[in-house]
Amino acid sequence: MRRSVLCGVVLCLLAVRARADQVTLKNGDRLTGTIVKSDAKTMLLKTELAGDVNVQWDAVTSIVSSQPLHLALQDGQTLVGTVTTSDGKLDVATKKTGEVRTPKDAVVAVRNDDEQKSHDAEIDRLRNPHLTDFWSGILDTGLSVTRGNSATLAYNLSAKAARVTTSDKISVYSTAVYASDDTTRASRTTAHAIRGGIRGDFNISDRWFVFGFSDFEYDQFQDLDLRNVLGGGLGYHAIKKKNTTFDLLGGGDYEQEFFSTSAAFPTGLTRKTGEIVMGEELDSKLNDRTIVSEKFSIFPNVSETGNYRFQLDATAATKLKAWLSWQVTYSDRYLSNPLPGLKKNDVLLSTGLRLTFGKGAF
Repeated sequence: MRRSVLCGVVLCLLAVRARADQVTLKNGDRLTGTIVKSDAKTMLLKTELAGDVNVQWDAVTSIVSSQPLHLALQDGQTLVGTVTTSDGKLDVATKKTGEVRTPKDAVVAVRNDDEQKSHDAEIDRLRNPHLTDFWSGILDTGLSVTRGNSATLAYNLSAKAARVTTSDKISVYSTAVYASDDTTRASRTTAHAIRGGIRGDFNISDRWFVFGFSDFEYDQFQDLDLRNVLGGGLGYHAIKKKNTTFDLLGGGDYEQEFFSTSAAFPTGLTRKTGEIVMGEELDSKLNDRTIVSEKFSIFPNVSETGNYRFQLDATAATKLKAWLSWQVTYSDRYLSNPLPGLKKNDVLLSTGLRLTFGKGAF
């Protein structure tokens, strides 16, 4: 009875081993398990005892698979079948054309059936994305509180979200700034502004794109109840690298400004003008932890020539964790023709935590 059980165990082990994939390395080591995938740099192998093992693709000298593998080649072909190795080349036993031999250097990716299904699903998603797909974003926070002989509160909150595909980009953004001073009996609000908007970019070539946007702004201390800007234009990717992008933009917009009632304007003031849009945007990844972004836009007024406004935003963020960073932000809003008695510049310098979700845009 014991001999029968032992023989059964041995046969089961041999059957499992026979169904396993084998990978032989340059140093003579042989790994047994299940080949999951390779990107022609590293190969992932699931083993029973060591778990997931990554090996360098260049170190692989031989593959013997018990399962069908999908081999993507440099010429765009994909071979599907069990794989063996002879004379330094991979022999793929395909169902349609029989055995096909290919050099190992011609293989750009290897996937098992499950990985290939996931890859095909991702490709289909990229080609036919839904509006809810591919969103990523950041939330920047800054807070200052004093108590005791002084009682002040200041905070700012900025949020950005973007959906990026190979053909377009949708961006949504918003910033809120608030500060108060409760040192005196009558509490005073010392800053209160809200900005936001949405923009869409649509690629017409690898370098050129068209864009449209709508911005909204409220600022209590400019007596600005609402600034609404609707515009668009043409953009150019002057630098388009993995770690650095630099875009140039130009176009036009229609601006509406609604100001509160004041001594100078008892019934309020409404201004509606046309503007030229010119600007640039820079995003650069300095290293694995630090990114810098900068955006400058100037809006010369074509309805009231000589007047203009500009917007400058610059941020540096250092990663603390994958989802958490420390950020420093500088913003400047300039208006050449504010209401009488008001200053032309509004500047914000803040620092605080940044929360990140999703991948791809930030």
